[in-house]
Amino acid sequence: MHLLEINRENLGQADPFILKSGGRYYIYVTGHDGIYAYESDSLFKGWTYYGLVMTVPGLSAFWAPSVIELDGKFYMYNSIEIDTDAPDKAGHKGAMHVSVADNPLGPFTNTTQLLHPFSIDSHVVKNEAGLFIFYSTNRYEGERVGTYIVVDKLLDPFHAEGKPSTVVLPTLDEEIFQRDRFKKGEHWHTIEGAFYFKEGDWQYVMYSGNCFEQPEYYIGYARAKTDETDLRKIKFEKYPDENTYAPVIAANDFEEGTGHHSLIKEDGQWYAVYHARDYNDGLDADAFDSRNARICKLNVKDGIISAERYKDHI
Repeated sequence: MHLLEINRENLGQADPFILKSGGRYYIYVTGHDGIYAYESDSLFKGWTYYGLVMTVPGLSAFWAPSVIELDGKFYMYNSIEIDTDAPDKAGHKGAMHVSVADNPLGPFTNTTQLLHPFSIDSHVVKNEAGLFIFYSTNRYEGERVGTYIVVDKLLDPFHAEGKPSTVVLPTLDEEIFQRDRFKKGEHWHTIEGAFYFKEGDWQYVMYSGNCFEQPEYYIGYARAKTDETDLRKIKFEKYPDENTYAPVIAANDFEEGTGHHSLIKEDGQWYAVYHARDYNDGLDADAFDSRNARICKLNVKDGIISAERYKDHI
């Protein structure tokens, strides 16, 4: 179900991240010139467009925000294209940055580069063992090269330890972003958009596979039944296994381009906030990003996640 209506000034609502603070709800989205926000008193209705909450003059391509509230401050993590002579091997210049604000609507300032290129799609979480950041980076060796998810510990909100552990690797043809991307016979895979959470005895990392422009694009998850609190030590395993394409959310008969989500739990019920687009929306894909934020129920029990998706209700 649509959660936010398309706002043409903002050109879509890709990579929506939801936050609840002080009884209000906030959604942050990717923007060409910065990160934009929406706010509401209700999770399911009344969302209003607030506008730009984070930008850096002279930089561009601001991707995939996540926000965490710590000790009365709000920290935003997102990737920004930087001017560097040392991009990653593929020439990618997207690097994870962190900014801070005194309230959820910013302005988020004191923007600091946290990680080297290529680093995108953060989720920062705090538990008994400390502060951790999930993000995606690239690998060029192995059977299936491409973008994959790692987790590192944060020494504080502005500094990573620099010892990331692998969380989710590509294992499926359905995760191929582009065939023969950098050399013949070597296909590039994409696993990104990590979101970590815990429910009962299980810990989960949900993710997006492939590319939003392709029909196989999907949200899946890896899981581990463990009470380990150091998230770098957990061996997450794809559900149902690494050889089976089993989307929790994928294109159906009323929406496509379904992916990159965040979660919120309300009154004991999990909800996924994700981006998608309607079929035949009449928009020029080259000029307008028609993805917008949607919401659906997620049922989570005993290591199994399923989604309830409806066109006109939740």
